[in-house]
Amino acid sequence: MLHHSRAHDDTLGKPLAGWRLKVYTVIFEADTVAGRRFDVLLILAILVSVGVVMADSVQSLSGRFDAMFNWVEWFFTVFFTLEYIARLVCVRRPLRYATSFFGVIDLLAVLPTYLALFFPELYALIDVRVLRLLRVFRIFKLAAYVTEYQSLAMALAASRRKILVFLSAVLMLVLIFGTIMYVVEGPGNGFTSIPTSVYWAISTLTTVGFGDIVPKTDFGRLIASFMMLMGWGTLAVPTGIVTAEMAAQRMGRRQAVPTTRTCQVCLTEGQTESAKFCFSCGAELPVYQHDEVAAKG
Repeated sequence: MLHHSRAHDDTLGKPLAGWRLKVYTVIFEADTVAGRRFDVLLILAILVSVGVVMADSVQSLSGRFDAMFNWVEWFFTVFFTLEYIARLVCVRRPLRYATSFFGVIDLLAVLPTYLALFFPELYALIDVRVLRLLRVFRIFKLAAYVTEYQSLAMALAASRRKILVFLSAVLMLVLIFGTIMYVVEGPGNGFTSIPTSVYWAISTLTTVGFGDIVPKTDFGRLIASFMMLMGWGTLAVPTGIVTAEMAAQRMGRRQAVPTTRTCQVCLTEGQTESAKFCFSCGAELPVYQHDEVAAKG
C-alpha cells in the first residue's frame, strides 16, 4: 500500500532527475557555487530593475532616456519570466510553488510590465520586485539567518492566539474610550461621531498622535493623557509574548543547523544535511548537493 502510494505520488509529482534536478539545485538552493552565483545574479538584477523603475519616474530622466529605460525594463521582464517558468518546470508540484509566498511574489514581479501594456498606470507597481530581495538571506548564509528566521516564524505561529486575544482587548479599549470621548468632547470639538472618536483613540493609544483631532476640555485631556501612558505598555505586550515563546522554544529543544536545502515537494527550506525526509511533509529527500566552497563563502 505504501509502495503504491509513493508510486502514485511520484507520478503526480514528476520526481526530479537529470537536468531538472540540476536546475532545481541551482535555483532553489544556495549551498553550491552555481546556486550561490545564481542568487547573487538574481539579486543584482532585482536591484537594477527597481533602480530603472525609480529613475523612470523622474521626469527629467524619463524624457531623456525613455527608450533606453523601456528596453532595459523589457530585458529584465523577459529574464524574470524565464526564471519563473524555470522554477515551475523544475519543481515536483508546480501549482504548490505558484501558490506559495515566494511563488506569488515571483509572479507579481513580471505581471506589472505586461499589464502596463493595457493599463499604463500600473507600471509603477513593478517596484514590487523589491520584495524578492527577501531571498538575500539565502546568500549571506545562512545557518544563522535561517535558524533565526525559523525560530521567529515558529514563535509567531505559537503565540498567534495570545496576540489575537490581546488585539481583541485593545479593540474593546479603543471602542470604549472612543465612545467616552465622543460623549465628553462632542461634535463641537471635532469628535463628530463614534467612528471618528475611535480613530482618535487608536492614533492616541499607538502613540502616533496625528494631531488632526485633539481634546479641548480638561476631562478629555485627562483621558488622553491616560491613554498615552497606557499606549507604552500596550506596544510592549506583543513583543513580550513573542520573546517569551522564543525563549521557551530555545530551552525546550536544541535546533539542528539548517541549510538552504529545500524539499522538492512542499518547498520547505532549511532541511538539515543529514535529513532523509522533509520535516514538514515527510517526503523523501534526494542526496544533498553540498559544496564546501559555497558553504565557506
